[in-house]
Amino acid sequence: MEELTPRRKGLVLATLCATMFMAMLDNVVVNNALPRIGQQLHAGVDGLQWVVEGYSLVYAALLLTGGTLGDRYGRRRIFLIGVALFTAGSAAAGLSWSTGQLVAARMLQGLGAALLTPGSLSILRHVFTDERERARAVGLWSGVSALGLAVGPVVGGPVVEAFGWSGVFWINVPVGAAGLLLAARALPRLTGRARRLDLAGQALSAVGLGALVYALVEGPAHGWTDPGVRACAAAAALLLPLFVLVELRTVDPMLDLRFFRDPALAAAAVSGFMVSFGIFGTSFFLPLLMQDVLGWSPSDAGLAGLPMTAMIVVAAPLSGALTARHGPRLPLVAGLALCAGSLAGLSAYGEQARYPQYLWVLLAMGLGLGMTFTPVSITVMQRVDPARAGMASATVNTLRELGGVVGVAVLGAVLTSRLAGPLAGSPDGPGVAAFVDGLHLALRCGAAALAGAAVLVAVLLRRSPASPAPADAAAPAERPAPLPARAGR
Repeated sequence: MEELTPRRKGLVLATLCATMFMAMLDNVVVNNALPRIGQQLHAGVDGLQWVVEGYSLVYAALLLTGGTLGDRYGRRRIFLIGVALFTAGSAAAGLSWSTGQLVAARMLQGLGAALLTPGSLSILRHVFTDERERARAVGLWSGVSALGLAVGPVVGGPVVEAFGWSGVFWINVPVGAAGLLLAARALPRLTGRARRLDLAGQALSAVGLGALVYALVEGPAHGWTDPGVRACAAAAALLLPLFVLVELRTVDPMLDLRFFRDPALAAAAVSGFMVSFGIFGTSFFLPLLMQDVLGWSPSDAGLAGLPMTAMIVVAAPLSGALTARHGPRLPLVAGLALCAGSLAGLSAYGEQARYPQYLWVLLAMGLGLGMTFTPVSITVMQRVDPARAGMASATVNTLRELGGVVGVAVLGAVLTSRLAGPLAGSPDGPGVAAFVDGLHLALRCGAAALAGAAVLVAVLLRRSPASPAPADAAAPAERPAPLPARAGR
């Protein structure tokens, strides 16, 4: 790789941060537009779920493949293709006039994000060779990604009010176009190692996960005895275990299951998955509660999330400092516990609730989310051999995204199983009461899952060193050896 000037390095970091911010923002910004999409495109709850799931499922299913393609054909090339596809998908979503077209456009966005995301951490490792410089770069990259998740609801409301629901997709187009031009100019050409495409693993994971989520989303709407739902559930039960067996036997797998032998890496994976399961699964339904039940405007519903955003900004650097000083156990366990407590607390409020009453819930939710995001990235950087960092990063991001997919599907199934009618009508009508009752049950389920994850992470990290050192400085007795690259074929 050519020698880069400090200015060029700054451009690389700005490019990677901007594109990650865009991809993370799109995960959540659409939530504030869901009520308007439902009204104007005549989509029910299950249709709105697919507007969210269409992006998340494709992104999660193809993220590991994106890492493999980057390693084989060049990270810069695949990154540029990903940004271009994501931008095109955003424009197509803004032009959609039916639910089916919107879901298809969201899937194209997910494909683009799956191609651009895996190379980010690998590019950072190659560009920033000094350990301290690299740590600052990764910290900023992680913080900007978390900020994208937090700012989405705040930006989404005013955009919907001013430009309609399609505006939440059009805001990506200028950002994507600028990111594409900047990436073409700034990103260096990196040569990767040749690797075989794990076509069997990719096919099994994509079809298995798609079948699982379809069954979870459509089961409550069409009944669990529906032939299509039962067929998809059976396919998922068969294909996903088969995927694990294939990955164990493949010489160069898309998912290296040895990753989970390190308790710290396993804890990071569990934390990423479960936070997404609880928080993103819940965030799908909060705009429906605020706008359709409490009668808030999209702008007001978006601005209500500002305290959560502020807490994420505060917690992200704090969790990084805690991880460097005490290891990942304290921030991860504390973050999961705060997220669990916030969901449990939110389940105590109904259609008569007032904003000051549950403000503390948003503060706790933001603090918990901020406490978990940065330690996951730092743990991957510190405990994985550089040659395997791309796969490790892709694995964690895949599990994080899958957590959101499964969270929306499972908590949505819990909620819709209680629905007795449409939300429109009297605030005291049966549809609204059933929605609030179902939301409370979904929130409690999410809280219980996060509490269990906090206990599991605490157990996994009970013997982890207090301050994990970089790979070239850690003594063998202090931590497990980094995951090595697999031998060539």
